[in-house]
Amino acid sequence: MSPPPIVRSRKSLRTTDSPINFYIQKALETPGLISLAAGLVDEGSLPCEAVAQACQAVLLDPRRGPAALQYGSTQGLPRLREQVLHLLGQADGCSPHELNLTPDDVVLTTGSQQLLYLLAEVLLDPGDIVLTEAPSYFVFHSVLQSHGVQVLGVPVDEGGLCLPALEELWEQLARQGAAERVKLLYTVDYFQNPTGWTLAAERRPQLLELVQRFSRRQRVLVVEDAAYRELRYEGPDLPSLKSLDRDNRWVVYAGTFSKPCAPGLKCGYALLPPEIREPILHLKGNHDFGSAHLVQHLLAELIDRGEYQRQRDRLRPLYRHKRDVMLDELAATLGQEAGIRWSRPAGGLYVWLAFADLDTGPQGALAQAALEEGVLYVPGEFAYLPADGERPPHHACRLSFGVATPEQIREGIRRLHRAVRRVRHSTGTASAGQLNSPAVPPRGTVA
Repeated sequence: MSPPPIVRSRKSLRTTDSPINFYIQKALETPGLISLAAGLVDEGSLPCEAVAQACQAVLLDPRRGPAALQYGSTQGLPRLREQVLHLLGQADGCSPHELNLTPDDVVLTTGSQQLLYLLAEVLLDPGDIVLTEAPSYFVFHSVLQSHGVQVLGVPVDEGGLCLPALEELWEQLARQGAAERVKLLYTVDYFQNPTGWTLAAERRPQLLELVQRFSRRQRVLVVEDAAYRELRYEGPDLPSLKSLDRDNRWVVYAGTFSKPCAPGLKCGYALLPPEIREPILHLKGNHDFGSAHLVQHLLAELIDRGEYQRQRDRLRPLYRHKRDVMLDELAATLGQEAGIRWSRPAGGLYVWLAFADLDTGPQGALAQAALEEGVLYVPGEFAYLPADGERPPHHACRLSFGVATPEQIREGIRRLHRAVRRVRHSTGTASAGQLNSPAVPPRGTVA
């Protein structure tokens, strides 16, 4: 006689696998396949020697070695929290004191993804509303879906979130009596994943003002995911939303050491308003009693030695070159076709490629043809959530130039071009037309 079934929690039943895992596995299992899908970093640039030297310096120190291998605090290593504040102040051109911030406002996490999950646990109940960019970072969508919240997308363009559309959505929610259900506004405001676009300087204070205006009976927090901020390849840095939040009341700033240093260290950080810091720490304590203590000591040593800063500075020209290779190859191949457009990111790891006439979805002809040609991309529809049972926009895709070599990028774009021509030839579609997604740049590349 078989045993009775295991009954899972409602939250577990709402939790699904991230779609990117399929593409990572496919790339690993298929020899010769060029992946322009996963947002992995350049392997040849990883700072193995610098990390080895930092590890030796920490572990051979009779005081720091045992401390690094001992349990740490849930909040994280005080020295590294101080350094996080210093790095943010350098980027924003102001002191922590001017921002009303101290090391007590910093929490170190196991990557920025843990911080996003902890925020959802602390703030969200089933039926709450989260506002995000559309398209947006789809891995966070999975977190939100597991918590049973309603996710509403706001269109983006090359200047980031479209604020008139955000205001209109909020007014609509107010008329429906649903505005009080809004708990969070989530934005990747530097070189957004997946489009590569950045929230424009003039929109930043306007966004904060809008959030404050619509926080009537409860405060809506802005989650500023700055994972790609330090990978800027051109133009001046822009002030963070956090730097505009002078009372430390409205913005959660989420950063990571993964993209500008090494993802294997798996360390992120958050600057938090005081009201949610303790609840976050209580939950994090239940998760892990604190992130890996040795990793925190290694990062502090890398920063003290200047190796972290040098690594970040080395990565910028490297990724700039890979971006330029991708943009040049797009212009030379797909640029000769009708109705194809793409973004020109000033930093980060992604280019957003949109078509007038082709379905880029995971079950579409282009995805299959691309796989047969030996190249992977991320279907753009993953970056949207369906509304009222309708299929999300499915005429765009995300390309990553992070892990592929320049030669692989060139060949990958050529393979994608062959796939596009195959599909268009078989379906007879090649008109320029109008793209169905609001997140579409003008023809060719845009700044």
